[in-house]
Amino acid sequence: MTARRRVVVLLKGYPRLSETFIAQELRGLELAGFDLALVALRRPTDAKRHPVHNEITAPVTYLPEYLHQSPYRVLRGLAHSILRPGIAPALKAFAQDFRRDPTRNRIRRFGQAMVLVAEWPKDGAWLHAHFIHTPASVAAYASLITGTPFTVSAHAKDIWTSPDWDLAGKLNRARWAVTCTRFGYDHLKRLSPNPETVHLSYHGLNLTRFPPHLTPRPPRDGSNPADPVIILSVGRAVPKKGYDILLHALAQLPPDLHWRFLHIGDGGERASLATLAQTLGIAEKIQWLGAVDQTEVLAHYRAADIFALACRITADGDRDGLPNVLVEAASQGLACVTTNISGIPELFTHLENGLLTPPDDAKAFARAVESAIRNPALRSKLGASAQTKTRATLDFHTSITQLAALFDQEWSRTP
Repeated sequence: MTARRRVVVLLKGYPRLSETFIAQELRGLELAGFDLALVALRRPTDAKRHPVHNEITAPVTYLPEYLHQSPYRVLRGLAHSILRPGIAPALKAFAQDFRRDPTRNRIRRFGQAMVLVAEWPKDGAWLHAHFIHTPASVAAYASLITGTPFTVSAHAKDIWTSPDWDLAGKLNRARWAVTCTRFGYDHLKRLSPNPETVHLSYHGLNLTRFPPHLTPRPPRDGSNPADPVIILSVGRAVPKKGYDILLHALAQLPPDLHWRFLHIGDGGERASLATLAQTLGIAEKIQWLGAVDQTEVLAHYRAADIFALACRITADGDRDGLPNVLVEAASQGLACVTTNISGIPELFTHLENGLLTPPDDAKAFARAVESAIRNPALRSKLGASAQTKTRATLDFHTSITQLAALFDQEWSRTP
Protein backbone atom coordinates (compact mmCIF):
# COMPACT_ATOMS: atom_id res chain seq x y z
CA MET A 1 0.00 0.00 0.00
CA THR A 2 1.18 3.53 -0.78
CA ALA A 3 2.62 5.32 2.25
CA ARG A 4 0.17 8.03 3.21
CA ARG A 5 1.36 11.50 4.11
CA ARG A 6 0.00 13.90 6.67
CA VAL A 7 -2.39 16.24 4.86
CA VAL A 8 -2.67 19.87 5.88
CA VAL A 9 -6.26 20.81 5.01
CA LEU A 10 -6.80 24.53 4.43
CA LEU A 11 -10.35 25.74 5.12
CA LYS A 12 -11.99 29.14 4.88
CA GLY A 13 -13.80 28.79 8.20
CA TYR A 14 -14.17 25.90 10.61
CA PRO A 15 -16.46 24.57 11.91
CA ARG A 16 -19.46 25.87 9.96
CA LEU A 17 -23.04 24.58 10.22
CA SER A 18 -23.63 25.26 6.53
CA GLU A 19 -20.70 23.09 5.44
CA THR A 20 -21.63 19.64 6.72
CA PHE A 21 -20.35 18.15 3.46
CA ILE A 22 -16.82 19.28 4.37
CA ALA A 23 -17.08 17.99 7.94
CA GLN A 24 -18.34 14.57 6.85
CA GLU A 25 -15.53 14.38 4.27
CA LEU A 26 -12.91 15.19 6.90
CA ARG A 27 -14.28 12.54 9.22
CA GLY A 28 -14.56 10.07 6.37
CA LEU A 29 -10.90 10.57 5.45
CA GLU A 30 -9.91 10.08 9.09
CA LEU A 31 -11.85 6.82 9.22
CA ALA A 32 -10.14 5.78 5.98
CA GLY A 33 -6.78 6.11 7.71
CA PHE A 34 -5.71 9.63 6.72
CA ASP A 35 -3.76 11.80 9.15
CA LEU A 36 -5.09 15.36 8.89
CA ALA A 37 -4.13 18.76 10.30
CA LEU A 38 -6.74 21.48 9.82
CA VAL A 39 -5.86 25.12 9.19
CA ALA A 40 -8.67 27.69 8.94
CA LEU A 41 -8.59 31.27 7.72
CA ARG A 42 -11.51 32.26 9.94
CA ARG A 43 -12.67 31.32 13.42
CA PRO A 44 -16.17 29.88 13.86
CA THR A 45 -19.12 32.24 14.03
CA ASP A 46 -21.88 29.66 14.56
CA ALA A 47 -23.05 29.14 18.12
CA LYS A 48 -23.83 25.47 17.49
CA ARG A 49 -21.95 22.48 16.09
CA HIS A 50 -23.07 19.35 14.29
CA PRO A 51 -22.33 16.00 15.98
CA VAL A 52 -19.80 15.16 13.24
CA HIS A 53 -17.66 18.15 14.27
CA ASN A 54 -17.18 16.57 17.69
CA GLU A 55 -16.02 13.32 16.08
CA ILE A 56 -13.23 14.89 14.02
CA THR A 57 -9.95 14.36 15.85
CA ALA A 58 -7.59 16.45 13.69
CA PRO A 59 -5.99 19.46 15.42
CA VAL A 60 -7.10 22.90 14.22
CA THR A 61 -4.94 26.00 13.73
CA TYR A 62 -6.37 29.44 12.91
CA LEU A 63 -4.47 31.87 10.71
CA PRO A 64 -5.00 35.61 11.28
CA GLU A 65 -8.16 36.65 9.48
CA TYR A 66 -6.82 40.21 9.16
CA LEU A 67 -3.08 40.80 9.00
CA HIS A 68 -3.08 44.05 11.00
CA GLN A 69 -4.56 42.19 13.97
CA SER A 70 -1.53 39.87 14.23
CA PRO A 71 1.55 41.88 13.20
CA TYR A 72 3.96 39.63 15.13
CA ARG A 73 2.72 36.49 13.40
CA VAL A 74 2.93 38.19 10.00
CA LEU A 75 6.49 39.42 10.62
CA ARG A 76 7.48 35.97 11.85
CA GLY A 77 5.93 34.51 8.71
CA LEU A 78 7.93 36.91 6.56
CA ALA A 79 11.15 36.00 8.39
CA HIS A 80 10.56 32.29 7.85
CA SER A 81 9.48 32.67 4.23
CA ILE A 82 12.15 35.06 3.00
CA LEU A 83 14.84 32.44 3.61
CA ARG A 84 13.10 29.76 1.54
CA PRO A 85 14.24 29.08 -2.04
CA GLY A 86 10.59 29.15 -3.07
CA ILE A 87 10.04 32.77 -2.06
CA ALA A 88 11.17 34.09 -5.46
CA PRO A 89 8.63 32.11 -7.55
CA ALA A 90 5.97 32.83 -4.91
CA LEU A 91 6.59 36.57 -5.13
CA LYS A 92 6.54 36.38 -8.92
CA ALA A 93 3.18 34.57 -8.86
CA PHE A 94 1.82 37.07 -6.34
CA ALA A 95 2.98 40.02 -8.49
CA GLN A 96 1.25 38.55 -11.55
CA ASP A 97 -1.96 38.00 -9.58
CA PHE A 98 -1.81 41.43 -7.93
CA ARG A 99 -1.58 43.19 -11.30
CA ARG A 100 -4.96 41.69 -12.16
CA ASP A 101 -6.42 41.88 -8.66
CA PRO A 102 -4.85 44.89 -6.87
CA THR A 103 -6.83 44.49 -3.63
CA ARG A 104 -6.16 44.18 0.08
CA ASN A 105 -7.60 40.68 -0.06
CA ARG A 106 -4.84 39.62 -2.44
CA ILE A 107 -2.21 40.99 -0.05
CA ARG A 108 -3.94 39.27 2.85
CA ARG A 109 -3.80 35.92 1.07
CA PHE A 110 -0.06 36.19 0.59
CA GLY A 111 0.39 37.28 4.21
CA GLN A 112 -1.67 34.32 5.44
CA ALA A 113 0.44 32.01 3.28
CA MET A 114 3.61 33.26 4.97
CA VAL A 115 2.09 32.75 8.42
CA LEU A 116 1.13 29.22 7.37
CA VAL A 117 4.73 28.59 6.32
CA ALA A 118 6.03 29.76 9.73
CA GLU A 119 3.42 27.76 11.66
CA TRP A 120 3.42 24.70 9.44
CA PRO A 121 1.78 21.70 11.19
CA LYS A 122 4.30 19.10 12.30
CA ASP A 123 4.97 16.41 9.67
CA GLY A 124 2.63 18.05 7.16
CA ALA A 125 3.68 16.70 3.74
CA TRP A 126 0.74 17.63 1.51
CA LEU A 127 -1.58 20.63 1.27
CA HIS A 128 -5.23 20.37 0.29
CA ALA A 129 -7.50 23.42 0.04
CA HIS A 130 -11.27 23.37 0.35
CA PHE A 131 -12.65 26.03 -2.03
CA ILE A 132 -10.81 27.28 -5.09
CA HIS A 133 -11.10 30.99 -4.24
CA THR A 134 -9.40 32.36 -1.09
CA PRO A 135 -8.13 29.09 0.47
CA ALA A 136 -6.65 27.91 -2.83
CA SER A 137 -4.85 31.25 -3.26
CA VAL A 138 -3.27 30.87 0.17
CA ALA A 139 -2.45 27.24 -0.61
CA ALA A 140 -0.87 28.09 -3.96
CA TYR A 141 1.46 30.70 -2.45
CA ALA A 142 2.38 28.48 0.52
CA SER A 143 3.01 25.58 -1.87
CA LEU A 144 5.46 27.65 -3.91
CA ILE A 145 7.29 28.89 -0.80
CA THR A 146 7.62 25.46 0.84
CA GLY A 147 7.77 23.20 -2.20
CA THR A 148 4.90 21.16 -0.75
CA PRO A 149 2.47 20.05 -3.48
CA PHE A 150 -1.16 21.12 -3.18
CA THR A 151 -4.53 19.94 -4.39
CA VAL A 152 -7.94 21.58 -4.22
CA SER A 153 -11.65 20.85 -3.85
CA ALA A 154 -13.90 23.31 -5.72
CA HIS A 155 -17.59 23.62 -4.89
CA ALA A 156 -19.99 26.33 -6.08
CA LYS A 157 -19.65 29.98 -5.06
CA ASP A 158 -15.87 29.67 -5.19
CA ILE A 159 -16.07 28.59 -8.85
CA TRP A 160 -18.68 31.02 -10.11
CA THR A 161 -17.51 34.19 -8.38
CA SER A 162 -13.85 33.73 -9.37
CA PRO A 163 -12.54 35.20 -12.64
CA ASP A 164 -11.50 32.70 -15.28
CA TRP A 165 -7.85 33.81 -15.20
CA ASP A 166 -7.67 33.12 -11.47
CA LEU A 167 -9.24 29.68 -11.79
CA ALA A 168 -6.99 28.75 -14.70
CA GLY A 169 -3.88 29.81 -12.77
CA LYS A 170 -4.76 27.73 -9.72
CA LEU A 171 -5.74 24.72 -11.81
CA ASN A 172 -2.35 24.95 -13.50
CA ARG A 173 -0.48 25.07 -10.18
CA ALA A 174 -2.49 22.36 -8.36
CA ARG A 175 -1.61 18.70 -8.77
CA TRP A 176 -5.30 17.95 -9.20
CA ALA A 177 -8.70 19.47 -8.52
CA VAL A 178 -11.95 17.78 -7.63
CA THR A 179 -15.44 19.25 -7.84
CA CYS A 180 -18.88 18.06 -6.85
CA THR A 181 -21.21 18.60 -9.84
CA ARG A 182 -20.99 17.79 -13.54
CA PHE A 183 -21.93 21.42 -14.20
CA GLY A 184 -18.88 22.72 -12.32
CA TYR A 185 -16.65 19.93 -13.63
CA ASP A 186 -17.33 20.85 -17.26
CA HIS A 187 -16.58 24.51 -16.52
CA LEU A 188 -13.27 23.78 -14.79
CA LYS A 189 -12.14 21.35 -17.48
CA ARG A 190 -12.67 24.06 -20.10
CA LEU A 191 -10.49 26.45 -18.12
CA SER A 192 -7.75 24.08 -17.01
CA PRO A 193 -4.44 23.95 -18.90
CA ASN A 194 -4.38 20.30 -17.76
CA PRO A 195 -7.98 19.03 -18.13
CA GLU A 196 -7.01 15.49 -17.15
CA THR A 197 -6.22 16.72 -13.62
CA VAL A 198 -9.83 17.85 -13.00
CA HIS A 199 -12.05 15.20 -11.43
CA LEU A 200 -15.76 14.84 -10.62
CA SER A 201 -16.81 13.46 -7.24
CA TYR A 202 -20.27 14.08 -5.79
CA HIS A 203 -20.19 14.78 -2.07
CA GLY A 204 -22.85 12.26 -1.23
CA LEU A 205 -24.41 11.81 2.17
CA ASN A 206 -23.51 9.86 5.27
CA LEU A 207 -26.54 7.57 5.08
CA THR A 208 -25.84 6.23 8.57
CA ARG A 209 -26.76 9.67 9.92
CA PHE A 210 -29.75 9.81 7.57
CA PRO A 211 -31.41 6.37 7.77
CA PRO A 212 -34.26 5.74 5.32
CA HIS A 213 -37.65 7.18 6.17
CA LEU A 214 -40.15 4.40 5.53
CA THR A 215 -43.19 5.63 7.48
CA PRO A 216 -45.93 6.94 5.14
CA ARG A 217 -46.59 10.63 5.59
CA PRO A 218 -50.13 11.81 6.40
CA PRO A 219 -52.15 12.48 3.21
CA ARG A 220 -52.59 16.17 3.96
CA ASP A 221 -53.97 18.15 1.03
CA GLY A 222 -54.29 21.65 2.46
CA SER A 223 -58.06 21.42 2.93
CA ASN A 224 -58.03 21.17 6.73
CA PRO A 225 -57.10 24.36 8.62
CA ALA A 226 -56.43 22.26 11.72
CA ASP A 227 -53.93 20.08 9.85
CA PRO A 228 -51.98 22.28 7.41
CA VAL A 229 -49.41 21.00 4.96
CA ILE A 230 -45.90 21.58 6.34
CA ILE A 231 -43.45 23.18 3.92
CA LEU A 232 -39.84 23.13 5.05
CA SER A 233 -36.71 24.90 3.81
CA VAL A 234 -33.17 24.67 5.16
CA GLY A 235 -30.54 27.15 4.08
CA ARG A 236 -28.77 30.40 4.85
CA ALA A 237 -30.85 33.50 4.21
CA VAL A 238 -28.65 34.81 1.39
CA PRO A 239 -29.63 36.00 -2.11
CA LYS A 240 -28.67 32.84 -4.04
CA LYS A 241 -31.15 30.76 -2.03
CA GLY A 242 -34.05 32.75 -3.50
CA TYR A 243 -36.07 33.08 -0.31
CA ASP A 244 -37.69 36.28 -1.52
CA ILE A 245 -39.00 34.35 -4.55
CA LEU A 246 -40.20 31.56 -2.26
CA LEU A 247 -42.10 34.01 -0.04
CA HIS A 248 -43.70 35.67 -3.06
CA ALA A 249 -44.70 32.21 -4.30
CA LEU A 250 -46.27 31.30 -0.96
CA ALA A 251 -48.19 34.58 -0.97
CA GLN A 252 -49.70 33.62 -4.35
CA LEU A 253 -51.14 30.32 -3.11
CA PRO A 254 -54.96 30.19 -3.21
CA PRO A 255 -56.62 31.22 0.06
CA ASP A 256 -58.42 27.88 0.33
CA LEU A 257 -55.11 26.09 0.93
CA HIS A 258 -53.86 25.68 4.47
CA TRP A 259 -50.11 25.44 4.95
CA ARG A 260 -47.30 26.32 7.35
CA PHE A 261 -43.76 27.24 6.33
CA LEU A 262 -40.70 26.47 8.50
CA HIS A 263 -37.27 27.91 7.77
CA ILE A 264 -34.06 26.57 9.32
CA GLY A 265 -30.87 28.59 9.06
CA ASP A 266 -29.26 31.92 9.74
CA GLY A 267 -28.06 34.54 7.29
CA GLY A 268 -27.93 38.24 6.69
CA GLU A 269 -31.32 38.51 4.96
CA ARG A 270 -33.41 36.85 7.63
CA ALA A 271 -34.69 40.09 9.17
CA SER A 272 -35.60 41.56 5.78
CA LEU A 273 -37.32 38.33 4.79
CA ALA A 274 -39.41 38.43 7.97
CA THR A 275 -40.37 42.00 7.05
CA LEU A 276 -41.26 40.87 3.53
CA ALA A 277 -43.47 38.13 4.96
CA GLN A 278 -45.32 40.77 7.00
CA THR A 279 -45.78 42.92 3.89
CA LEU A 280 -47.10 39.95 1.92
CA GLY A 281 -49.56 39.08 4.69
CA ILE A 282 -48.21 35.56 5.35
CA ALA A 283 -46.11 36.13 8.49
CA GLU A 284 -48.53 34.25 10.74
CA LYS A 285 -47.99 31.10 8.67
CA ILE A 286 -44.19 31.21 8.94
CA GLN A 287 -41.82 30.10 11.68
CA TRP A 288 -38.15 31.14 11.57
CA LEU A 289 -36.25 28.51 13.56
CA GLY A 290 -32.69 29.81 13.13
CA ALA A 291 -29.66 27.54 13.12
CA VAL A 292 -30.11 24.04 14.51
CA ASP A 293 -27.87 20.97 14.51
CA GLN A 294 -28.13 18.03 12.16
CA THR A 295 -30.15 15.89 14.56
CA GLU A 296 -32.91 18.52 14.74
CA VAL A 297 -32.78 19.07 10.99
CA LEU A 298 -33.38 15.36 10.41
CA ALA A 299 -36.42 15.43 12.67
CA HIS A 300 -37.88 18.31 10.66
CA TYR A 301 -37.26 16.53 7.35
CA ARG A 302 -39.26 13.60 8.68
CA ALA A 303 -42.13 15.74 9.96
CA ALA A 304 -42.50 17.89 6.83
CA ASP A 305 -44.63 17.25 3.73
CA ILE A 306 -42.73 19.35 1.18
CA PHE A 307 -39.19 20.69 0.91
CA ALA A 308 -38.81 23.97 -0.99
CA LEU A 309 -35.68 25.81 -2.14
CA ALA A 310 -35.85 28.47 -4.89
CA CYS A 311 -32.15 28.60 -5.84
CA ARG A 312 -31.06 31.32 -8.26
CA ILE A 313 -27.99 32.83 -9.91
CA THR A 314 -27.16 36.24 -8.44
CA ALA A 315 -25.83 39.28 -10.29
CA ASP A 316 -22.22 38.49 -9.29
CA GLY A 317 -22.53 34.91 -10.58
CA ASP A 318 -22.93 33.28 -7.16
CA ARG A 319 -25.03 30.12 -7.15
CA ASP A 320 -25.35 26.74 -5.50
CA GLY A 321 -24.03 23.56 -7.05
CA LEU A 322 -26.16 20.70 -5.75
CA PRO A 323 -27.25 21.93 -2.32
CA ASN A 324 -26.57 19.34 0.37
CA VAL A 325 -29.94 20.08 1.98
CA LEU A 326 -31.73 18.87 -1.17
CA VAL A 327 -29.80 15.60 -0.97
CA GLU A 328 -30.68 15.29 2.73
CA ALA A 329 -34.36 15.99 2.11
CA ALA A 330 -34.47 13.52 -0.77
CA SER A 331 -32.84 10.85 1.41
CA GLN A 332 -35.89 11.12 3.69
CA GLY A 333 -38.45 10.61 0.94
CA LEU A 334 -39.48 14.25 1.10
CA ALA A 335 -40.97 15.70 -2.08
CA CYS A 336 -38.76 18.58 -3.24
CA VAL A 337 -39.79 21.72 -5.11
CA THR A 338 -36.75 23.59 -6.43
CA THR A 339 -35.23 25.22 -9.52
CA ASN A 340 -33.44 23.81 -12.55
CA ILE A 341 -30.06 25.53 -12.18
CA SER A 342 -26.49 24.27 -11.77
CA GLY A 343 -26.21 20.68 -10.55
CA ILE A 344 -29.79 20.33 -9.29
CA PRO A 345 -31.02 18.56 -12.48
CA GLU A 346 -28.20 16.04 -11.94
CA LEU A 347 -30.27 14.63 -9.08
CA PHE A 348 -33.84 15.68 -9.89
CA THR A 349 -35.95 15.14 -13.00
CA HIS A 350 -39.17 17.15 -13.20
CA LEU A 351 -42.26 15.07 -12.35
CA GLU A 352 -40.11 11.96 -11.92
CA ASN A 353 -38.53 12.57 -8.51
CA GLY A 354 -39.08 16.28 -7.92
CA LEU A 355 -40.73 19.45 -9.18
CA LEU A 356 -38.40 21.88 -10.98
CA THR A 357 -39.13 25.42 -12.10
CA PRO A 358 -37.06 28.16 -13.74
CA PRO A 359 -35.24 30.42 -11.24
CA ASP A 360 -36.64 33.82 -10.29
CA ASP A 361 -40.17 32.82 -11.35
CA ALA A 362 -42.47 33.16 -8.35
CA LYS A 363 -45.59 32.27 -10.36
CA ALA A 364 -44.11 29.01 -11.62
CA PHE A 365 -42.83 28.17 -8.14
CA ALA A 366 -46.27 28.88 -6.68
CA ARG A 367 -47.90 26.54 -9.20
CA ALA A 368 -45.43 23.78 -8.33
CA VAL A 369 -45.97 24.20 -4.58
CA GLU A 370 -49.75 24.27 -5.05
CA SER A 371 -49.60 21.06 -7.08
CA ALA A 372 -47.57 19.39 -4.33
CA ILE A 373 -49.93 20.61 -1.60
CA ARG A 374 -53.11 19.42 -3.33
CA ASN A 375 -51.76 16.03 -4.37
CA PRO A 376 -50.36 13.90 -1.53
CA ALA A 377 -50.13 10.89 -3.88
CA LEU A 378 -47.82 12.87 -6.16
CA ARG A 379 -45.71 13.89 -3.16
CA SER A 380 -45.43 10.27 -2.10
CA LYS A 381 -44.36 9.17 -5.58
CA LEU A 382 -41.81 11.95 -6.01
CA GLY A 383 -40.38 11.48 -2.53
CA ALA A 384 -40.05 7.71 -2.89
CA SER A 385 -38.27 8.05 -6.25
CA ALA A 386 -35.94 10.73 -4.87
CA GLN A 387 -35.12 8.61 -1.83
CA THR A 388 -34.32 5.59 -3.98
CA LYS A 389 -32.03 7.52 -6.32
CA THR A 390 -30.25 9.36 -3.52
CA ARG A 391 -29.56 6.26 -1.51
CA ALA A 392 -28.38 4.36 -4.59
CA THR A 393 -26.08 7.02 -6.03
CA LEU A 394 -25.03 9.50 -3.36
CA ASP A 395 -23.47 7.52 -0.52
CA PHE A 396 -20.55 9.62 0.74
CA HIS A 397 -18.37 6.52 1.07
CA THR A 398 -18.08 6.62 -2.72
CA SER A 399 -16.60 10.13 -2.65
CA ILE A 400 -14.21 9.19 0.17
CA THR A 401 -13.02 6.18 -1.88
CA GLN A 402 -12.51 8.44 -4.90
CA LEU A 403 -10.55 11.01 -2.89
CA ALA A 404 -8.42 8.34 -1.25
CA ALA A 405 -7.60 6.91 -4.68
CA LEU A 406 -6.57 10.36 -5.97
CA PHE A 407 -4.24 10.93 -3.04
CA ASP A 408 -2.78 7.42 -3.17
CA GLN A 409 -2.22 7.62 -6.93
CA GLU A 410 -0.43 10.94 -6.56
CA TRP A 411 1.75 9.75 -3.70
CA SER A 412 2.69 6.53 -5.48
CA ARG A 413 4.41 8.58 -8.20
CA THR A 414 5.60 11.60 -6.19
CA PRO A 415 8.79 11.12 -4.11
